[in-house]
Amino acid sequence: MLECFTATVDGSAVPIIPVARNDYPAWLKRQSETRRLWLTSAGFDVADETPALVPGECGALEAVIVGVESAAGPWPFGALPMRLPAGDYHIVTEGPIDAASAALGWGLGAYRFERYKSFPRELPRLVLTDGVDSAAIDAQVRAAYLVRDLINTSAADMMPAQLAEAAAWLADEFGAQIQQIVGDELLAGDYPAIHAVGRASVHAPRLIDVVWGQTDHPKVTLVGKGACFDSGGLDIKSASGMRIMKKDMGGAAHALGLAYLVMASKLPIRLRVLVPAVENAISGNAFRPGDVLATRKGLSVEVDNTDAEGRLVLCDALAEAAAESPALVIDFATLTGAARIALGTELPGFFTASESIAEGIVNAASRAHDPVWRLPLHAPYRALLESDIADLVNASPEPYGGAIIAALFLQAFVPADINWLHFDVMAWNLRARPGRPRGGEAMGMRAVFEYLCQRFPPHEA
Repeated sequence: MLECFTATVDGSAVPIIPVARNDYPAWLKRQSETRRLWLTSAGFDVADETPALVPGECGALEAVIVGVESAAGPWPFGALPMRLPAGDYHIVTEGPIDAASAALGWGLGAYRFERYKSFPRELPRLVLTDGVDSAAIDAQVRAAYLVRDLINTSAADMMPAQLAEAAAWLADEFGAQIQQIVGDELLAGDYPAIHAVGRASVHAPRLIDVVWGQTDHPKVTLVGKGACFDSGGLDIKSASGMRIMKKDMGGAAHALGLAYLVMASKLPIRLRVLVPAVENAISGNAFRPGDVLATRKGLSVEVDNTDAEGRLVLCDALAEAAAESPALVIDFATLTGAARIALGTELPGFFTASESIAEGIVNAASRAHDPVWRLPLHAPYRALLESDIADLVNASPEPYGGAIIAALFLQAFVPADINWLHFDVMAWNLRARPGRPRGGEAMGMRAVFEYLCQRFPPHEA
């Protein structure tokens, strides 16, 4: 169990009392005179995210008061681990408060990236009561930490080989099989687009392939864009555009985090994870604007822009994913700035041709408090991918509809009879919010896991 949680119940845990903001005046009247006077004199604002630390008669901490909305999700509890003193706490779950959701918020808020910087402050601990599935909460928090850690790691320490090490650790943890196709082996294995994007780097490109689960279970394949650093290639990014491009492997991090959840929860599926891992670097053998690249599916692609490299590495992986005719293919990618323009940085967009899958994902996102937004696969925009000399171009020179055009490009590599779900995510918090610190972030991962749990219930394993 993570250090921010404990199962120990010895009666000393301080109660955290959530109070619905619209009920606060009535609630305050029901409190003791001492508590009313303390909260009033301390200027406690129930609409604020700052909790009130209420002392007892002897001066020790007696209770923590937190303002919440009437249907509280995890986030009111996400700020508490960094604001409360060390010690044990338990959440008073009355009214609209869901204990599991509150525990999830606490765990996500306790995250600290400690690879390069130490944090001597001891974290407070939340008591997980018998009514909470502690293993499920622990798995969700660990999966989010895995995603955040991978993305936050400096690119110097998270190149294709290190990303493969993370996948190998995951495979070893759950008894999965892993194999890699590295460097020029990609050409021999017919993954030419992955090789073309990654060949300019001193860090050899590779396709990471993890398989887990029983062979007679439904096949689900995850694909994650693993651009460990993106300079933009010969169409080089600006300095500001390159600053956080260590996060361009965020899709791979999402795929590995979701795989952790699936395996830890023993969902009855045959899981496969494909991560095309590259560095989009610049050297004498870098691929160029105007080059025509071969792909695993057999489609030729004219390169309009070398900074649209993510879809090139994904197209080979998606073609391989579809070859097994799985029940569902899901890809995650930090693919386009256009999706961020459309939806902002905190709301991931997703695409699918299946109305039932779209409805299932939206409903699951609501239950998981992990918002997503569907964007259209608008077929007429496919004309913007036409090339005079190849089957496709990798990007349109038009500045509009970039996220849709990128999704349509990927769709060309997935047969129409395959259920396919594409997520275009930021994978990075530009600002800190309760439970969501600045830096690498899992976006849409818990929503997809909730959907998979509904479609492939664990109890049927």
